[in-house]
Amino acid sequence: MTSRFREIPSVNQVLRQRKVSDLISEYSHDSIVELVRDELAAARQSVASGGEPPSLDSISSSVTKRADSRWKSWPETVINATGVILHTNLGRAPLSDESIEAASVAAVGYSDLEFDLESGKRGSRQAHISQLVCQATGAEAALVVNNNASAVMLGLAATAAGKEVIVSRGEAVEIGGGFRIPDVLRQSGATLVEVGTTNRTYARDFEAAISENTGAILSVHASNFRVMGFTHAPTTAELVEVGDRNDVPVLHDLGSGCLLDTRPYGLAWEPRPQESVRAGVALGFFSGDKLLGGPQAGIIVGKREYVDVVSAHPLARAVRIDKMSMASLSATMLHYIRDEPTEKVPIWRMISAPLDELRARASAWNGSAGLWAEVVESRAAIGGGSLPGETIESFALRLDCGALGRSAESILTHLRQRDQPVIGRIEDNHVLLDTRTVLPAQDRAVLSALQSLIPDL
Repeated sequence: MTSRFREIPSVNQVLRQRKVSDLISEYSHDSIVELVRDELAAARQSVASGGEPPSLDSISSSVTKRADSRWKSWPETVINATGVILHTNLGRAPLSDESIEAASVAAVGYSDLEFDLESGKRGSRQAHISQLVCQATGAEAALVVNNNASAVMLGLAATAAGKEVIVSRGEAVEIGGGFRIPDVLRQSGATLVEVGTTNRTYARDFEAAISENTGAILSVHASNFRVMGFTHAPTTAELVEVGDRNDVPVLHDLGSGCLLDTRPYGLAWEPRPQESVRAGVALGFFSGDKLLGGPQAGIIVGKREYVDVVSAHPLARAVRIDKMSMASLSATMLHYIRDEPTEKVPIWRMISAPLDELRARASAWNGSAGLWAEVVESRAAIGGGSLPGETIESFALRLDCGALGRSAESILTHLRQRDQPVIGRIEDNHVLLDTRTVLPAQDRAVLSALQSLIPDL
């Protein structure tokens, strides 16, 4: 056994290998030494378990692969051919060219982030973006933070800490990623008071629960699930009437932050921030990177007196949005102010893309696929915890796994491991590549990926 351990190369032997010494010039000596030691420790453990000592070349190759994996550029661009428009695992909403450019400008050099160029004095990073948000939603005031969970937490902490918050039992939910309304209320210092039942709650239930210790009424949009059948929920306007009669603010978690009417696109109605503002809520909360189509952000809109209270809360600094996201969001909001989201915002270009265009693109892909694929009708999903169960018509290229002589999973793996990864989906044991979620500029890469399958036949 001892002799077998002696066959394991030393650290210096590995470092002298050309492929490893090249890594030292690219990274640093200490970093590569650490990788070599890790690899040699794994080799010793393998030998102790009865394995064969690895060769010097094998260890050198393993060190190279580990370095490439650990220090490669991240995140890596992928082609989303899943048919899920707001794919959470793939980064949700891709940004418009203008939003990307704005983020780049904010990142390079200095900017007037918190500086008033006219007066020469300190300014507010919220001044510009809040003006744009107010113009797009009709709100009196607005505040932007780093994500919607933070926005809700901040709003509750600022308005209802130490008090009771009334929530419909059917809305005391988990939105996703462990974001549970009861937990958020507890962390904000408020106490949850549930009213109604899971499927039916009325405005009178909220009014009956109001006491001298009530801090707010909270309405939560069921953005990632749907209760159907024998159901009832009060409208936002009805809740505001109850709140106004009893001097209790109504807070509305809208979730997706959709500024467009979704119905003309064959989708169910989704509550919009401007509708919530018109109904008179004290504060409304929504995301920037879902149906708004911008960067990750939490956007708070509402009445000035309440937004001012939220802005002054100590937690507001802890959840402050960064300058690049703020710049990107500003450019995104301008698309709505200019009435151009379906031309400029990628997710709305996808949602509004004509079927004839999608069919033509799928047919072009099929030209590279040959006899082992066909263009089929499909259904694309919105995703991202938005419009649950809603799909829209699309076209996809279906790969014939039998003709390719490979399983659907192995084909997906092949496409996923290319230099330009293509992410598809499996349906009825076939691989589908949906055109609706692939950016037109990526079509050539899809063609190349399809052609790469041919040598593997």
